[in-house]
Amino acid sequence: MKIGIPRALSYYTYYPMWKTFFQILGLEVVESDATTKKIMDDGVKEAVTDACSPIKLYHGHVMNLMDKVECIFVPRLVSINREATFCPKFLGLPDMIQYTINNLPPLLSPRIDLKKGKGELLKICYRVGSKFTKNPFLIYKAYRNAIQELKNYAASFLKGAIPPLKLDSSQTQKGDIALAVLGYPYMLYDPYFSLNLIKKLIDLGAKVYTLEMLPEKAKLKQADKLKKTLFWTYSNSIIRTAYHFFENKRVDGVIHITAFGCGPDFIVDKLMELEAKEIQMPFLTVILDEQTGEEGLKTRLEAFVDMLRLRRIRHENNISLHG
Repeated sequence: MKIGIPRALSYYTYYPMWKTFFQILGLEVVESDATTKKIMDDGVKEAVTDACSPIKLYHGHVMNLMDKVECIFVPRLVSINREATFCPKFLGLPDMIQYTINNLPPLLSPRIDLKKGKGELLKICYRVGSKFTKNPFLIYKAYRNAIQELKNYAASFLKGAIPPLKLDSSQTQKGDIALAVLGYPYMLYDPYFSLNLIKKLIDLGAKVYTLEMLPEKAKLKQADKLKKTLFWTYSNSIIRTAYHFFENKRVDGVIHITAFGCGPDFIVDKLMELEAKEIQMPFLTVILDEQTGEEGLKTRLEAFVDMLRLRRIRHENNISLHG
């Protein structure tokens, strides 16, 4: 049996886990093609008008899979901890797909809500696995291997690599300017949607750090910087990573990548902008949607990196004059 996984949204966070899980159960995993203009355009046509660009893109990736598989995996992501939930677009994703795209193959849409504790994921995997095998030992093996694969995936980020973009640590850690590039993984790591933003920065001589490169313990240390925990999982991760870099000043500047019309990200962006202004950390917001032009983005990134280099030279000259 062929099961499809759309190359969008949670794909960039959990794909290695689910791919391993389904393969051990004996399924053939088919991922949708890398994003193209056609996939984006197809999604824009099918999605509701006021949906954000990542949701429109997800619709396009589902359509890309329709004739290739017998089932499409569209999980209903609710929570992975007790403090926050995923954005409503994740919670309602299976319903949006089901009621906007015609002639769909069956959707596999488990509700993933881990607020009850660590054992909840194993129960979910048993419920999903039992649809394909009656062997509980095989399901448990698939679960254990899937969790290990997810840990390996996370570890590669911590070593400085960016697996979704096939970049290793030697590529990301070169350069004379260090930048924290913070954004939702499903935007940042899709080369088409992000207009190869990370690669552009590396080519400009920047060392790039993303939120996955910071250990969870380091993020949690920044939790008390906010008077109230944000509602959304990805939003908390981004703001805490930003506060870490603001506090430790390991980077020359921060770039926030956001989608046009994203409500939660509007709050996150303003909080980061105010904090960056307070400590005089250069900060740039890049808003992306299906209409964003590549040349305009390239010009903004070049100007920002050039400004950071000039700022560093002036700082070094001041130290020399007063040293």
